[in-house]
Amino acid sequence: MPRPGRPYTYDRVQRGFHWLMAALIVLALGLGIYAAWQVPGTSPRRELLDIHKSLGLTVLLLLPLRVVYRLVAGEPAYRAPPTRSAHAAARLAHLTLYALMLLLPISGYVYSAAGGYGLPWFGVFSFPRLVPVDKALSQAGYGAHYWIGWSFGILLGLHLLAVAWHAWIRRDEVMGRMWPRRGAGSEEVSA
Repeated sequence: MPRPGRPYTYDRVQRGFHWLMAALIVLALGLGIYAAWQVPGTSPRRELLDIHKSLGLTVLLLLPLRVVYRLVAGEPAYRAPPTRSAHAAARLAHLTLYALMLLLPISGYVYSAAGGYGLPWFGVFSFPRLVPVDKALSQAGYGAHYWIGWSFGILLGLHLLAVAWHAWIRRDEVMGRMWPRRGAGSEEVSA
């Protein structure tokens, strides 16, 4: 039984991190895939990749803030707790998503920096090059970025299928924890 007064939804900050980073990631994945179909070294590929890099590096910068806040704020209670196996599967999927949120921009950074490509952030400044220009390292970064990106896309698709399953088939509270509805007991409790 949950403690009285404990919220059943993630707080506004956690929801904000979730939806902001989801938008950045989906946009970065889409731009990366679209840019891959463009002729290398031409416009609009260069500009698309600059935006792609900016989005990815923004995710990389937001990730530690999100993780620290999540550790401090904790997880809301369930009205009806899931089974142990369902909770373990969800936890494993979320930890894997966090790991991929870290590895995907790092591998892209290595690919770009070691390849001698720019590391812009929305035209405001450029990130420093922390690895030497090295063709083999760049190729390794590219390979990692490619496969991590597809892995992320597949896991994201499974995440969305799980959300749909919870929302439309099980009709349980899981979706409401990150997307609260108005009504009794659905909003967070302020401390």
